[in-house]
Amino acid sequence: MTDAIIFPGQGAQHEGMGKAWADEYKAAAKVFEDADSILGFSLSDACWSSGDDIHRTDLAQPAIFTSSVAALAGLNERGFDLSGVKTTAGLSLGEYSALWWAGVLSFEDALRLVRLRGQAMQEASELSKSGMMSLVGATPKQAKAIADAGAEAGICSVANMNAPGQIVISGEIAALDKAEQAAKDSGVRRAIRLSVAGGFHSECMRPAADKLGAALAETQLSDPKATVISNVTARPVSGPEEARDLLQRQVCSPVLWEESVRWMIDSGCSTFLEPAPGKVLTGIMRKINRDIPCESADIPTAEEGAETA
Repeated sequence: MTDAIIFPGQGAQHEGMGKAWADEYKAAAKVFEDADSILGFSLSDACWSSGDDIHRTDLAQPAIFTSSVAALAGLNERGFDLSGVKTTAGLSLGEYSALWWAGVLSFEDALRLVRLRGQAMQEASELSKSGMMSLVGATPKQAKAIADAGAEAGICSVANMNAPGQIVISGEIAALDKAEQAAKDSGVRRAIRLSVAGGFHSECMRPAADKLGAALAETQLSDPKATVISNVTARPVSGPEEARDLLQRQVCSPVLWEESVRWMIDSGCSTFLEPAPGKVLTGIMRKINRDIPCESADIPTAEEGAETA
């Protein structure tokens, strides 16, 4: 029995994502058909064609969301009832998937928002040279000190607290250059520049947060039917107005993923499911708590969903 569903964020995308679900289950195929109709272009082609398009921020974000929804539709058609799952969270972009699961956002509204979010973040990335850097083996205290050192040369802050020893900082390129030297001086195992469009979850994304905030103000949100853990606070979202505020803040705020997962575990969640695409969160779970089962549903297999029946 699955206690919690955790939804992947940007970086989990891959060529062909969601296709195996759509090929095998009519419900999953319908999700992609609906997404194509809502957006006015073939998102499914972007997901399933070869090339680098799927790694563009403006396409990756709606594609990941749609793939997650399609995987759950496929599992439901297969006969695995997940309706009793009452706790959910998502990494960055994945928080929109979690809010959809909890009934806070409709599929159409969530899809339109993540498309806008991706476009706005891509545009913000093009306004200034920025990026992200993973600090392998760093403690939270070290990461904060390294980001503060980088901030002497520009925008630089902690962006993702994913797991023990897996922290990401974000900011302008000049600031990351200075932070990288600080990381070497502090003895951090490795500082790795990430292949991303820009400095996500930092003040580099302020123009995107403003655009998203305007769109959220015009979007209908409902009371959550399940507990949704916010990236910003690592605590449950209380209702529609807080959800709007937190989604806007999330664009520039650090993702407290490790703390979010620990909150869910402490509240009694002992078995997790990660829908498509990829298995990123399943890998992160092993670093947070190796004893907690986390099943990936990247593609349908004979065993897929066995723990959720």
